[in-house]
Amino acid sequence: MEFNVLDKGFVRLVETMGNDFSPVQSARVSFGKGLTTKERDIKLINYLMEHKHHTPFEHIVFKFHLKLPIFVMRQLVRHRIASINERSGRYTEFKTEWYIPDRVRVPDSKNKQGSIKTDNEEMNAKGIKIIKEELEYIYKKYQELLSMGVAKELARIILPTSMYTECYWTINCRSLMNFLNLRADSHAQYEIQQYAIAIAEIFKKHYPNVYNAFLTYEYRGDILNRRDEENGIEETY
Repeated sequence: MEFNVLDKGFVRLVETMGNDFSPVQSARVSFGKGLTTKERDIKLINYLMEHKHHTPFEHIVFKFHLKLPIFVMRQLVRHRIASINERSGRYTEFKTEWYIPDRVRVPDSKNKQGSIKTDNEEMNAKGIKIIKEELEYIYKKYQELLSMGVAKELARIILPTSMYTECYWTINCRSLMNFLNLRADSHAQYEIQQYAIAIAEIFKKHYPNVYNAFLTYEYRGDILNRRDEENGIEETY
């Protein structure tokens, strides 16, 4: 399952561990019991979520392959209860892949942590032009350093955080829900919001009962409920 994100990125589900009722099995082991009826099991999922018994949800695990700008990656790694391996700029050459926003944004007067797309066409055209020209210039200098024989690990230091990187990111469901609370929210930066939305779609598809309980009892953001009402986002395949 995969979703395209931003201009060149993606969120791809590699594999999962556990199923929609793994938290039920984990919770009931305390009493030496397992699954019962679907109705009762769903009721227990909701009970666990509502009363913040979160440990059973750690038995669901997601493994993602992500392609994202480095500045988004830096926000991702703030969520430390996860395992991550990133493509190395020491051993591989960066491609001509950098993030170009579809429109320049300005500070949001209503949300001090956020930004909104400008309606000033002159500012937008000039801003995008500057971004493109500077990125092309810097990458050209990176290539010059490599052609001189400078090591990749040193040549890369001039590259901007808009360059795309890739990583594998493994995270349990409890930590994923915390990630969504913080990043699938209008106070987060727009770019990481888009990755959070795609990850939420995968969560919803593979674990619908846990996801619904999360939205009902645990979710504190302001994006996902609205996205669900709008029927989510389009899957790549």
